[in-house]
Amino acid sequence: MKREIRIAVLGLGWMGQAHSRSALRIPSLFPDRSFEPVLQVCADVDPARQKSAVADYGFKRATGDWMEAATADDVDAVWVTAPNMLHLPMIEAATKAGKAVFSEKPIGGKPEQTVQAYKLATAAGVPTGVGYNYVWAPLVLHAKNLIASGALGEITHYRGRFLSMYGSDELGLLTWRFKLADAGYGVSSDILSHSVSMAQFLVGGISEVVGMQNTTIKQRPLPSGNAGHYSRGKATDPKGDVENEDFASMLCTFENGATGTFEVSRTVVGPESQNAFEIYGTKGSLMWNLEKINELQYYELGTSLNTGYTTIYGGDRFPFHGAFVPGQANAIGFEDLVAIEDYSFMQSIAEGTKFGQSFKEAVDVVSVQQALINSWSSRTWERVKDLSL
Repeated sequence: MKREIRIAVLGLGWMGQAHSRSALRIPSLFPDRSFEPVLQVCADVDPARQKSAVADYGFKRATGDWMEAATADDVDAVWVTAPNMLHLPMIEAATKAGKAVFSEKPIGGKPEQTVQAYKLATAAGVPTGVGYNYVWAPLVLHAKNLIASGALGEITHYRGRFLSMYGSDELGLLTWRFKLADAGYGVSSDILSHSVSMAQFLVGGISEVVGMQNTTIKQRPLPSGNAGHYSRGKATDPKGDVENEDFASMLCTFENGATGTFEVSRTVVGPESQNAFEIYGTKGSLMWNLEKINELQYYELGTSLNTGYTTIYGGDRFPFHGAFVPGQANAIGFEDLVAIEDYSFMQSIAEGTKFGQSFKEAVDVVSVQQALINSWSSRTWERVKDLSL
């Protein structure tokens, strides 16, 4: 008998919709699961989204009161998919009510908020998960297995980057993502968190860092009405100041002695969603880029004259891929990664095991972020301190 997991989704924006679709897809994708997902209640302040939650997604009910949804007696697990400034109060309510909690990153917008969420969940003893969904890509999981097998030898250097154009338009509105009180920090919270989580997942802990930051677009048109992430204003609109960073870079040393470089931007022109890594070892190297999610580049050191990178295409021989499509080089996409992580989180709840990307892993990420932020002021190398202690 499968365990029923009754779900509350707090916020039916882009990621709330993605996680809701995952719950609908999981029964057909993973028939051997140990649980039955049930879309119980959706909370959103927009009446149109409330209506859609019931009519289009099949939630049993919808409400404008997230507190009611987060603490309801008929809810087992809560997905926090609202803007950053709401993460911590939603997590506090859900954990105190004894619910399992999955939160989209960055969990708040500042390191101290992530740490507080971790402490609340630890005190409540509830299962947790965080949305570092890219580590669930089948070829990323294969990369981890290759590294663990020794195929790359000793890891010597890691290059991580997340270069995105989502904020490159100067007429993109001054939404909550660009305000310190609402979003917290900028790209160091929003997308560097993905790059650091990936590096820690593949290579291990980071011991010291130094870096820089910059705000390249300093003012944006003020929003009106229900402005979205990609909404655009006019050149004649009144403007306000951007309060957090558009760009950040970081040099680091890993605990295993490897060196690393990281670079993230939301205003660069050209790379549209280049979440990528390069890993170099004494026996080989790997390269992966979200823009080509179904391709992994592998260089194997040898004596052959025919040297160069080999393209490994995604396929059902790799973890999870066959749940979506059979064969080789048949592609999967972004929301398939969301389905994989949601399945894995609920499977961990049903089986009483630890989920691989929990609030502790989120604290590991913001411990690196805090050291980086410290280096912006000190302009020198900073040790990474475990903020969970």
